[in-house]
Amino acid sequence: MRRAILALLLLAATPAAAETIDRTPRTVVMTAFPPEFAALVSSVKAPKRYTRNGLTFVAGTIAGKPVLLMQSGVSMVNAAMNTQLVLDRFTVKRIVFSGIAGGVDPGLTIGDVVVPQDWAQYLEVSFARKTADGWVAPEAVDKEAPAPFGMMFPRGVRLGNAAEPVRRHYTIGVDPKLLALARTVAGTATLRRCLARPLAAATHEAMAASPCLAHQPKVVVGGTGVSAGVFADNAEFRDYLSAAYKARVLDMESAAVAQVAYANRTPVIVFRSLSDLAGGDAGANQMNTFMALASVNSADVVRAFVAALPD
Repeated sequence: MRRAILALLLLAATPAAAETIDRTPRTVVMTAFPPEFAALVSSVKAPKRYTRNGLTFVAGTIAGKPVLLMQSGVSMVNAAMNTQLVLDRFTVKRIVFSGIAGGVDPGLTIGDVVVPQDWAQYLEVSFARKTADGWVAPEAVDKEAPAPFGMMFPRGVRLGNAAEPVRRHYTIGVDPKLLALARTVAGTATLRRCLARPLAAATHEAMAASPCLAHQPKVVVGGTGVSAGVFADNAEFRDYLSAAYKARVLDMESAAVAQVAYANRTPVIVFRSLSDLAGGDAGANQMNTFMALASVNSADVVRAFVAALPD
């Protein structure tokens, strides 16, 4: 009797293995929040919905390719946690992120779609001590590290995977084959200056129709994107990120998704359309004004990209 009770207690204390919800190999099309999801959900054919941990996953096809559409949730911890969740619960061939971002590169403007070749976490830093001789970081400063911003000294992320030893990363690259395909798709893409109508109601409190852009937006492939759990709207810091990281865009999720994908050896690529200029706007931040248009422009390029994926 005691042995039986002990066996039951041990069984109860053993963590359950993650269930595989769907065994069809799929491209995960990841978004962060409702406007980005709304721009893509009607494209999923024969949709089947699953819910886990408060998340909704929509399995189906886009352009005949098996996909799984989801929201990561906003910010770095949500993005990392839910990227691992989808990898554990579904059969994932690759991750394609579609969303909005703030523009950092002064050569870019609202509506443009950017496909960075690598991603950095710009708040993975040491906070330095102020002394009579200036800022003194609490650890040795790597000569390969980006320049500091005041007391903030970039320290990179220590990370490895099954094929590579743990080392310090200041950036994590996207999949080179997916990036090459994105260059091909970029040459055929025509982005929108206007939305004919707002996205579906109730997706976000600010989802009114966007005004039209005076310029024709473009797709740009390459360069660096940066992420942190910060809604950044500061011109001085934007200039710093442009100089120190050669950053083109900033957001709140992509570097976390790229890190988890790297650790799991899963191909990943990120498409981000500019809804604002992260402090470089002439007036107030314009995210609420243009996030619907930016969401749709990113979604349009991602649909073309998924259609171009090999069977």
